[in-house]
Amino acid sequence: MTPVHRASPSRRGFCLCCLSAPALIASGAWLTPRQAFAEARGIVDTIKAEAARAPIAIHRLRGDVAVLEGSGGNVAVLTGSDGKLMVDAGIGASRRQMTGALAELGAEPVTRLINTHWHFDHSDGNEWLHSVGARILAHENTRKHLSTTQRVEDWSYDFPAVPAGGLPVDVFAQDHRLRANGTTLQLRHYGPAHTDSDISVHFVEPDILHTGDTFWNGAYPFIDYSTGGSIDGTIRAADANLAMTTDRTIVVPGHGRPVSNRRELQDFRDMLVDVRMKVAALKRNGLSLEQVIAAKPTGDHDATWGSFVISPDLFTRLVLEGV
Repeated sequence: MTPVHRASPSRRGFCLCCLSAPALIASGAWLTPRQAFAEARGIVDTIKAEAARAPIAIHRLRGDVAVLEGSGGNVAVLTGSDGKLMVDAGIGASRRQMTGALAELGAEPVTRLINTHWHFDHSDGNEWLHSVGARILAHENTRKHLSTTQRVEDWSYDFPAVPAGGLPVDVFAQDHRLRANGTTLQLRHYGPAHTDSDISVHFVEPDILHTGDTFWNGAYPFIDYSTGGSIDGTIRAADANLAMTTDRTIVVPGHGRPVSNRRELQDFRDMLVDVRMKVAALKRNGLSLEQVIAAKPTGDHDATWGSFVISPDLFTRLVLEGV
């Protein structure tokens, strides 16, 4: 689990999902859709620029599995004679650094790629990885979202369809099982959670669970209601993740500290349940959005979860949208 390279702290978990953060200006007032669109466009460009120069940290786990940190979401890599299998692709502008990090893990080519969901910071590297030989596998909703323009209302932003080479060629509807490099991989679809396309990938023999964005380690999560996400689905996904883990399991979150465990996953689930309960109670009492935010229903958790790009106020708003 020793990192070979260390990414700068400001880059850790940097992602497209963070685009909702600009929806709040310093005064706490919401931006207009036109302003939010301009902010989102600027942050997409910033993400690409940062990804083009940011280092990639390598965290070696067990059973020939490693995690690459620094290009969008946390990327898992299984190395062996069948070729490298990657879980998530990161951001395309990181190709040079990702290529170097992959080479440090061995000379084998990348032959397979699994997307945990459709968001840019997990799939933008699809096209270049396909160009070097990766066959892409994902849930059918990931292919659907990548195939057409996607509007994310919380960002007031339209994401264009990806080029044909970046689309998954193999899709599944529920669960899927495969073998690679002597390792069994169990893929599970959650239904509406962070999006409606979320899957986890369990490396069975080494007991490593990549949760995708159904788990943000040490950060409030973004919930993308525009493409099927929900707070209740996010909680159900956390419960499902817990059911697949033991104290031995290494847990790889979509964002945040890339090497985690069942205890931190339980803390995440408990935070979600508590905030949802408090926000729902405030809504039942007839409070407006501004009044719910002012009541600070996340207050008990902000020191642990509220210092990343999804602010306490924004997370409160996202929870309120789903209760």
